[in-house]
Amino acid sequence: MSMSLFRPTLESSPSAVSAEAVPPVADPAVGGRVQHTSEILGEAMMDSVSSVRDSLPEQYRAHFETLRQEIIDFTKAHGISRESLGKPDLLRKATGKLSTQDLERLALLLERFEYLLKNGEPKKEDYTEALEYAEEFYHLEKQYASQVAILEQAGILKEGVILGIDGNEYPIPTLEQIAVRLFERCKELETKHGQGFTKLLLVPFGMSLDSLQETLKQFLLKYKESHSSFDLETNNPSFFPSELKGSDVGNFPDLVYYSRFFDRKKFQKQTKAQIINTYGCWIVHLLQPSDPSNSHSSGFAPIPREGQGTPQGDLVPRPPLEANKTPNEYLSILQKAQEDEDSPYHGETGMTPEDWIIAFMIHLTETGKPLDDWENGGESMSYLTGAYLRMSGTMPYMEWRREFQQVLFHNCSLMAQSGNDGTRFSIIV
Repeated sequence: MSMSLFRPTLESSPSAVSAEAVPPVADPAVGGRVQHTSEILGEAMMDSVSSVRDSLPEQYRAHFETLRQEIIDFTKAHGISRESLGKPDLLRKATGKLSTQDLERLALLLERFEYLLKNGEPKKEDYTEALEYAEEFYHLEKQYASQVAILEQAGILKEGVILGIDGNEYPIPTLEQIAVRLFERCKELETKHGQGFTKLLLVPFGMSLDSLQETLKQFLLKYKESHSSFDLETNNPSFFPSELKGSDVGNFPDLVYYSRFFDRKKFQKQTKAQIINTYGCWIVHLLQPSDPSNSHSSGFAPIPREGQGTPQGDLVPRPPLEANKTPNEYLSILQKAQEDEDSPYHGETGMTPEDWIIAFMIHLTETGKPLDDWENGGESMSYLTGAYLRMSGTMPYMEWRREFQQVLFHNCSLMAQSGNDGTRFSIIV
């Protein structure tokens, strides 16, 4: 299984390449190029690609994996067989019904992949403009370096890789890969950027939840050693209910993700293994920083109490997600937003336990304060609307409990409601 950073978003057209520079793949005029590209792709796109990948300099192998997987995702989504990538006639036939926009997208992916294989390095223009854009609008380099360091210090990232639930190792997305993805989606992200979604969150989603929970426990103990004034119950710094233990692994895992409905009879489940198979082990998010109007502010924005939030965004003002709604009400907001491009929440998604654990560690490191410390009167506990326990029909939620000096994991009814409980949404890049 190769690492995939990018979700198969087919609606975005390449920003840096014109139609004239990249003719449609199915056009006979580019037959020579398709033939040449297909010969190279023939070997590189098959299941056993270690010899092709390993022939590249080590620093570019992750880029190889990303481009390869994105091509696979694209062809799968459009019903194009992988074998056709090595056979020009089949490729022309398979791509004959694609829109011009999709043809340009595929042509760009193939050109970038061919260049990498022929020259042993990516095209410089693949990165330069993207890096400049990501730095100007997201301060990406500093955020990326900081979070990589935190993941390494926590023992999550070892020699640049994580261990997935399938036993395979997956490299962390590179700075360049994330920059390219942000740049490719710059138009659709413009509104979200204006609403304050500028805070990076790198999540090793493919790790088991049990491993991440144990990592969080050790992280808290280590943090206490270097910050003696931090109040922590060192005998049991985090509580993890039995319902969540081992819930994301096995042949029929209880925990599912990104369900369309929180209803045991009609929700569309995705297990962690299915998500890894489609999207890869790493998920990259954008969230609002502690002060959404200041992209340089550290940590993550709190979930405001009812009546205490501040709208963000000039182009499309986004009312804050305030506490005191049920999980089903928050999910309803998400569902309606997916169908309505004019919604201020369009393109957003609920967070998972994996997301929250990493966000908590980053927030504590950057601010010296626990995330979702609801007992301070201004923050709230966090319903994790990106996850669902199907056996009990409940949803995970998390908090920092100041009274007990612990991180507490819970699961609750989908009709639960409290003035102390809310949720936060993110943008998956």
